[in-house]
Amino acid sequence: MPSWWSKPLKDVPATFNARAETVAEKPMFRSAFKQRRCLIPASGFFEWTGDKGSKQPWFISAKEGQPMTFAGLWETWKDRATGEVMDSCTMIVLGANQFMGEVHDRMPAVIQPHDRQTWLDFPSGELLQPAPEDHLQMWKVTPAMNSSRYHEADAIVRIE
Repeated sequence: MPSWWSKPLKDVPATFNARAETVAEKPMFRSAFKQRRCLIPASGFFEWTGDKGSKQPWFISAKEGQPMTFAGLWETWKDRATGEVMDSCTMIVLGANQFMGEVHDRMPAVIQPHDRQTWLDFPSGELLQPAPEDHLQMWKVTPAMNSSRYHEADAIVRIE
C-alpha cells in the first residue's frame, strides 16, 4: 500500500506480490524498492497444482531445514478519511528455477544469508534470484488446506 495512495483501501489493486522484472519501475513499488526493502523470513511456502476444485497443495522449504528469507518491500499508509495508519509489505517474485517449475512458473526471490544486509542497504535487482536448484525440497500436503476454514497445526505433514 504505497504512502501516496489516496483512494479507499477497497480500491487498491492486488499488491501482495511484486514482479522482480518491473519492481524498480512500477509506480506502486518503485519508491519502496529504492528506500524500504525488507526481508521476509519463512520456514517455507505453499503452491498449488491441478484443476479448479481439485487443487493439490505443496509445501516448499529449504532442504537443510533452515529458515529462508525472501526479498520484500514495506510501506506505511495513512487513510486520509479516517486517519488510520497501516503498515504493509509485499514479497518480490520472479521466474521459477527448474525445480520449482514443476509446480509453478514463479517463485519468491530468495535472499541468501550472506546477501541480507546488502539487500537492505542497496537497491539492486542483482540480488533478486531464485533459490539455487539444489536448495529446495517439496512435498504434498493435505488438500483440506484448500478450505479457508482449515486451521490445523499439522498442515505441512507430508502425505504420500
